[in-house]
Amino acid sequence: MTKKWFVLLFSCLAMAWVAPVSAQVTPAPTGTTQPAQPMQPVLTQQTDSGRQQIAIFTPLFLDSAFDVTGNYRYDAKTFPKQSSAGLEFWEGAELAIDSLQKEGIKLDIHVYDIKAPQPQMDSLLISEEFKSTDLIIAQVTSANEVAKLATVAATLDIPFINANYPSDAAIQNNPHYVILNPTLLTHCIGLYRFLQKNYSLSDIIVFRKKGATEDRIRSYFTEFEKTTAVKLKLKYVTLEDNFTQDKLQPYLNSDNKTICVAGSLDANFAQTLCSQLALSSDASNPNVVIGMPTWDQIDFEKSQYKNLEIVYGTPFYVNPANKLATTVQENFKNEFYARPSDMVFRGFESLYHFGHLLILNGKNLGSSLSDKKYMLFGEFDIQPVINRATMTLDYFENKKLYFVKKVDGVVKTVY
Repeated sequence: MTKKWFVLLFSCLAMAWVAPVSAQVTPAPTGTTQPAQPMQPVLTQQTDSGRQQIAIFTPLFLDSAFDVTGNYRYDAKTFPKQSSAGLEFWEGAELAIDSLQKEGIKLDIHVYDIKAPQPQMDSLLISEEFKSTDLIIAQVTSANEVAKLATVAATLDIPFINANYPSDAAIQNNPHYVILNPTLLTHCIGLYRFLQKNYSLSDIIVFRKKGATEDRIRSYFTEFEKTTAVKLKLKYVTLEDNFTQDKLQPYLNSDNKTICVAGSLDANFAQTLCSQLALSSDASNPNVVIGMPTWDQIDFEKSQYKNLEIVYGTPFYVNPANKLATTVQENFKNEFYARPSDMVFRGFESLYHFGHLLILNGKNLGSSLSDKKYMLFGEFDIQPVINRATMTLDYFENKKLYFVKKVDGVVKTVY
């Protein structure tokens, strides 16, 4: 999107712009140590007590972008990069608001900057005004943010939809908490099942680096292996930093394609592994490497990945043939001279889908989480997660994973 448009929208948010009819923006105030509450005109003139209330939290970093007098800290052509994802999520939510309005759905929707100073956020979450909230949807950036909102949701007896952060944040016995981006455990189980379905008879090399997260990934594979009848032939190889092609060569099949797994979330490790595997890959019989969800952000069109078959799992895949997605992309291209990011689609779908479920079922969304009627771009498979020790419901989690296969940066297959 153009910086000019970003700055304009950013300024509107900072001034607590109020969207017409059924949606409104009520960000936590910036540049002050006073309690964070929606600005007075919003509460007294716009909130309809007869409507259900949705709170959207997204990382806007408004306090960093504006000074204490409300003046923008940057020049008109500059936009703070740290705010991009949060603003794009809200832009997607605005698209959902527009669609809901056209359908006659009446909701009051407030957006808050989750990166507001801590005292402001704490005051907001215990305020009388916030107690009228019926649903929380959030783009979060840390387990602490997840835990705080999950606790508030449990206290208020309302659902909390974590739209992006793949963590349970050690939360237990909280049926109000819903994770849309599957945890690492869920991804590892999904990856193992993908290998069972497609490469059950193959020797599979798991390349990894040293690290606690890498040890967790291996333990997840090992524990799941104990519960399944089809055991994979996995060989684990730990690589040192700055490894090169010659360190991989002993483990590669010279007569046939080699099936590899990257057992690390580290993006730098992933890029090095793929580029070095590509050196030993042939277009007629390419090596295959299956990676982690972090690979969704890597540009595999670069020449160093040529002739390598790259597969990775993701819970969010927007089919280019989807008519609504095409419309969104065309609108962004025409208005902002840019492509909408993944966060735009997540913001759109999260608010549209769960807004409808809130209207239909009220705060008790647990019984309707399997409803797929209001899906826009992909599909959720939201399942209860049961604590094996206590046999109680800890939270709900989306178990749906797409596996995307790319060759030379082009999507060839989506499983």
